[in-house]
Amino acid sequence: MKPFRLQAFLARAGVASRRKAEDLIRQGRVRVNGEVAVLGQKVGPGDLVEVDGKRVEPPQERVVLALNKPKGYTTTRRDPHARRTVFDLLPKIPGLHPIGRLDQDSEGLLLLTNDGDLTHRLTHPRFGVRKVYRVWTEGGTLPKEVCRRLLLGVDLEDGPARALACRPVPGGALLTLAEGRKREVRRMLKAVGYPVRRLLRLQVGPVRLGDLPPGKWRRLSEEEVKALLRLVGLE
Repeated sequence: MKPFRLQAFLARAGVASRRKAEDLIRQGRVRVNGEVAVLGQKVGPGDLVEVDGKRVEPPQERVVLALNKPKGYTTTRRDPHARRTVFDLLPKIPGLHPIGRLDQDSEGLLLLTNDGDLTHRLTHPRFGVRKVYRVWTEGGTLPKEVCRRLLLGVDLEDGPARALACRPVPGGALLTLAEGRKREVRRMLKAVGYPVRRLLRLQVGPVRLGDLPPGKWRRLSEEEVKALLRLVGLE
């Protein structure tokens, strides 16, 4: 294990986000080799890190996977009401969890990682990570005036929402959003009178679905991981 700043070590180990890890250090709740830790301190192989007296296991190597999620799978690890989850399709990696969500009826690119800090930043509204969706609607191709409404914004029950880009394509549209509210795309299109018939996510930040077959996964390349880290200020 290479040396880490302590707050990054705690975030990578899944203890808390980096910001919350900094709070833990400031509160004197973190010890390194028996001594109260200080913010910015580095830890490496052989160091004993404890939070509230409990040992923190060293973080695993960062893993980031891309899955082409098929329809009918939930993105939770355990769902007593669902017969199939995305983890049925993935290798068993300690700490692996989805970055954001795709609802059970939606398809396409789902990123997963064992890095809690990366997940926090990629899903936090402050970073505005863009996601591109291909939608097919019950009303067919979206008229340009409907796209304009989505670009201006529509009112939802949990506040206004708008698309950053909208382009009509046969049977529906290509939409770009920077939020990740629950079923947001479906609710926006229903609000403008074009309920979604099928939803496929094509891109998250710099990572594209490409030709990855449904139900299959791949490990992101080093370049893709670096691009994600740069996007959210971790590189």
